[in-house]
Amino acid sequence: MDATAATDAGAGTVTGAGTPATGAGTGAGTSTTTGTGTDRDRTDLTLLVVEDDPAGALAVPELLDAVGAAGTRIRIRTARNLTEAERLLTDDVHCVLVDLSLPVPRGAADEDPLAPLRHILRLAPRHAVLALAPSADAGLAAEAVRVGAQDHLFREELDGRLLSRAIRYAVERKRNDAAKVKLAESRLRAQENARLERGLLPTPLLEGSDLRFAASYRPGRSRALLGGDFYDVVRTPDGTVHAMIGDVCGHGPDEAALGVELRIAWRALTFAGLCGDELLSTLQQVLEHERESEEIFATLCTVDIAPDGRRAGLCLAGHPAPLVAQHGGTARLLPYEDGGPALGLLPRARWPRRQVELGGAWSLLLYTDGLIEGRTAGPGSPRLGQDGMVGMINRQLAGGLRGEALLEAAMAEARTLNGGELTDDVALLALERGGARG
Repeated sequence: MDATAATDAGAGTVTGAGTPATGAGTGAGTSTTTGTGTDRDRTDLTLLVVEDDPAGALAVPELLDAVGAAGTRIRIRTARNLTEAERLLTDDVHCVLVDLSLPVPRGAADEDPLAPLRHILRLAPRHAVLALAPSADAGLAAEAVRVGAQDHLFREELDGRLLSRAIRYAVERKRNDAAKVKLAESRLRAQENARLERGLLPTPLLEGSDLRFAASYRPGRSRALLGGDFYDVVRTPDGTVHAMIGDVCGHGPDEAALGVELRIAWRALTFAGLCGDELLSTLQQVLEHERESEEIFATLCTVDIAPDGRRAGLCLAGHPAPLVAQHGGTARLLPYEDGGPALGLLPRARWPRRQVELGGAWSLLLYTDGLIEGRTAGPGSPRLGQDGMVGMINRQLAGGLRGEALLEAAMAEARTLNGGELTDDVALLALERGGARG
């Protein structure tokens, strides 16, 4: 059979059917390669053997050479103790064969016969591990699998075919276990994001209102489901419709969690009858108590629409002003000169409430700054800005888009102009009344 030897610095090699090369030893640190097949067909595996047998009775290279392990080339490293094993346990090792007869490591409980295995499992959490025991210790071998080894082998029954198969199976089992862990983590993240989604992207409470609602959300983080933007819409018993949109600085899970708290607090305070400066001052207290750092702030835009739908109160806390378009007309920015600072920046700030006229039939668009901070012609070009956004929305309104279709088109065009995904979170919220159809 064909066998190829590979040598670590300072280590001996075994060639052919396990015959020592001239001048080479079989002591600690030995590294050998054995197997069959061409280099193109082989799947290389590295085995680290940790065993305390000065007589060399466990001749792993000879065992593997005896069967050939067709299609698999196995590189072998040998350590006589746990200290050498730690030195040789590099990332390219696929499997570790641990002799349970090894001396108990210093500091471990003397009565724990699995202490050497536990030590290896701590050193090699990402590696497949095989436990080697005398056949008389069947109970101990089974316990080794229970504490974390992928399989156990009995020294007296060991042959090349069994060892080769055990190595390959252990590696695949470890890979499968790792895949299951990643899947479980992915499901957990999905569950967490679902809870955050219910908090950040709530169902609007508009029962009894003639307003139509649409929203769109896109996080800025790669592969994230949610970011730090949030919104809400509710109708209070007096017939007023209250809408808000906000943005916590940053776009990670901590920011998303803080956004949930602010959104829920806003809804509760709104139903309690707070509005304008009083509401925003209370929200600032919530943010100051819940944020992890004094550097964290949040921008906010609130709109309260009168029961007749013809006028609204507007408060801005460091947030860009919304757009309004009368039915059949063009969009324009609502006044923003009287806005206050973002929440969390100034301890005794004030947020004046400005009255604005909406008319009989209109579309109102609230958004976060991730939309206007995108580029106009790819990386390095000027930002879209509010003026660019107004022009973009007017083109889409002229094309007859309303409601959800308008929001999706705005998001898609902003990404196209930017030359790819927008780097910041983006939330869009639209309210429409009268002749504006979605």
